[in-house]
Formats: sequence, C-alpha cells, structure tokens
Amino acid sequence: MTGPHPDFPGSVGLSRLSVYPWPTEDDEHGGSPHMHLTCAECYVVIGGQGRLETLNHTGQRTTPLRPGDVVWFSPGTVHRAINDGDLQVVVVMQNSGLPEAGDAVMTFPPEYLTPERYPGTAAVLDDQGRPSQKRARARRDLAVEGFTELTRQWRRGNRTAFEDFCRAAAEIVRPRLAAWEETVHEGALAAAQTALRHISALEGGDWSHLLDAEVTRIARPPEQSLGMCGFLRAYDPVRRAGGSTTEP
Repeated sequence: MTGPHPDFPGSVGLSRLSVYPWPTEDDEHGGSPHMHLTCAECYVVIGGQGRLETLNHTGQRTTPLRPGDVVWFSPGTVHRAINDGDLQVVVVMQNSGLPEAGDAVMTFPPEYLTPERYPGTAAVLDDQGRPSQKRARARRDLAVEGFTELTRQWRRGNRTAFEDFCRAAAEIVRPRLAAWEETVHEGALAAAQTALRHISALEGGDWSHLLDAEVTRIARPPEQSLGMCGFLRAYDPVRRAGGSTTEP
C-alpha cells in the first residue's frame, strides 16, 4: 500500500486507545460492542485496568485487561472493552485500511441491522458534519442493548440470535468487499510477497535490498477521533498523509 511513508510491519494498523469512561445502562463503563468480519485485532494494555467481554461461536467470555497484557482475537468475535479505571491500550489491527473502511459492525438490535438503517445509526457526525460525543454515546448505548440481548439469548441456549447477527453483518458490508480485496492485495499480501522476494534473493546471494533500508518516525498523532471503543489516536492516517520524519 503506497503512501508518503512505508507501511508498518506486515501492513498492520496502529492506534492509541483510551477506552471511554462513559457509564452504561448495565452499570459498566466503556465502548461499543462490535465484530470485525475480516481483521484480527490485538490489544496491548499499557495503562489502567479493565475487561474484554467477548462472544463468538464458542460462547461468552470475560478476559481481564492489566498493564502488560496482550490479548488478541480473530474475526467473528464480538468484543466489548470495559473501562474499570483509565484503561489505555495500543491496538494492532490486521489489514491496515480495512478497519477504517467499515470492517466492523456494531451489535445494534436487529431492526437497525439492515443496509438501509445501519449507516445512519452508526454515524458519529452531527448535522453540521462534526464529530459528536452525544452521537457516539447514543450508538454505544444501542450496541450495548443489542449485545446484552445476544448474550442473554446465548445463556438461554439460543445460538440462532448470534448467527442471525453474523448474517446481518455480512449483508451490511457486502457492498465494500471488492474494495477490501484491493486493500489486502496492496497491503498485507504485497508485504508478504516482498518478504518472499527478499528470501529468494538471499538464497541467490543477492542482498542488495539491504541497501534500501530506512528509519521512519511518527510522533504522537495530534488528532483524536471518536472510535467505537474509545478516544482514538490513529497512526496510519498520519503515515499515509505524512507528518513523520525519516532519519538517514
């Protein structure tokens, strides 16, 4: 994936996440439960404490989050970050560019999980096109409502509700799939192919790619956005647009 600066290793995406401290109806604090359909995600906990509530085909699980913990999960895992006290995370996302292109569907109640209704319900911009904490909290609360029902149905032995959510999520993202394929080809697949070319060259005694090495730095991104789980400072948009320094 081309840009002003090189891809991150393996064409991953990096963000600094401060999980929302906002209270919820179920007496917790945190972000919007959601599922990624293509990308695995990793949390590297760097401060505070909290929990990760998950639901996938194996059932419901709660994983503690403490500084130094590394927790990761594959596509098809509904996850909810709960903030028990200033939870700070570095998020590593597979397939840089896909999460920003909609590779996540929040667990709204079923009536909102249609291609027609979902985009407006998930939007975080107000009528003037500005990021709105009010809208972010509203969509978070709706996602918690839907997640609470999904987990309730699972505990009752009803697996169909989870499968219905997966089916609806797949239908919502269907129009974007061709663009996602291009992103993977230009990003993660290209990075893997480059590594294979380097291995092949080294096997033939050619080490010339080592003379193309560079060091790139990105300072803390100045812009903070309203993510699904919390306040985000995303590094990849900075990488794509510039704003880093390359040292000789």
